[in-house]
Formats: sequence, C-alpha cells, structure tokens
Amino acid sequence: MAALTPTAASASTTAAPSQSVDEARRTAAASPAGQRAQLNAQILQASMDVSIKAGDDSLALLYRSAIDHINELLAPEFGPNALQTALQQDNSAEATAGRILSQSTAFFDAYAAQHQGKDAETVLRDFVGLIRGGFERGFGEARKILGGLGVLGEGSAIEVDIQKTHALVQKGYDDFLDTRLAALREGQAQNAAAPT
Repeated sequence: MAALTPTAASASTTAAPSQSVDEARRTAAASPAGQRAQLNAQILQASMDVSIKAGDDSLALLYRSAIDHINELLAPEFGPNALQTALQQDNSAEATAGRILSQSTAFFDAYAAQHQGKDAETVLRDFVGLIRGGFERGFGEARKILGGLGVLGEGSAIEVDIQKTHALVQKGYDDFLDTRLAALREGQAQNAAAPT
C-alpha cells in the first residue's frame, strides 16, 4: 500500500470538506425550504424580466389598454373589436397617439349615422366624450399596471413617453372636435345664406 505524501494527504483532506459543503448545499436545495427559496428566486427573476419587458413596451400597453376600452364603449353600436390594431407597430409617443386618434375618430361618421335626428353638435360632442372616456379609462389602467411593475418614475423615459402620448391624444381629440365644429358651423352659415 502506498503511503500518502504530504501533498497527497493535504489534497485529500481539502477535497473532503468541499465535498461535504457541496453535499450540504444539494441537501439544502432538496429540502422543502430550499425548494421554496429556489422557486422564490425564479419568481423574482421572472418578475424582473416582465418589468423590464413592460418598460420596453409601455406605450404598446398604453395603446392596447386605450383601444380595448374604446372598443368596449363602441361595442354596443358597432360590435366587438370595432378598432383593429396592427401586430407590429412603431411604439413612439407620436405613433401611439396617432393610432389611437385615427382609429377612434374614424368611427364618427358611423356614430353620427346612428344618431340622426339629434342635434349635430350634440352628436359630435357626445362622440368625442365617448372616445375620450374610453381613452382615459385605458390610460388609467395602463398607468396602474406599469406603476405596479415599478417601471414608472418621475422623469423616467417611460413616464415622459406616457405623459407625452396622453397630451398628444387629448390635443388630437380637441383638434378633431374644433375642426368638426368649425366645419359644422360653416355648413350651417352657408345653408342660412343660401337663397331659398
């Protein structure tokens, strides 16, 4: 039998403690508490991944939420999913606001046709109020989700983009209303001036 040299003896004594440490770690990981700790670590990692992804797609979430709520309000008169969305899109504040505005205001003529006999200005104001209300509900829901994920913060790029989108949509609704009211009044003035 070969004698252990001092180097071999020290290597064998250092291997034993590291093996026992590894065995202890495996045993701890296999225990219910160890499994819970691993699961919690995985959940935290997944939550962080979702938060990062949601931060990247915050305007997509705002857009989706606003469109969903506008669809919900238009559904009684125009059926489900009245506003169709593109699968791949530019999610800048300007593009998001532009899509929300163009898709929601595009239903005005159909809405007005379903409310014939009512005062034209009232129909216009009711329509803008309806789609603005849907947007506000969607915007509020998106903010709540993003806030819960911890991706909003004063001065953050996401916060700035969301506020910019909100302002652009509100201005767009105001502009739509002003333009339509001006055209309506111009038409009324021309009708009043026309000889009978």
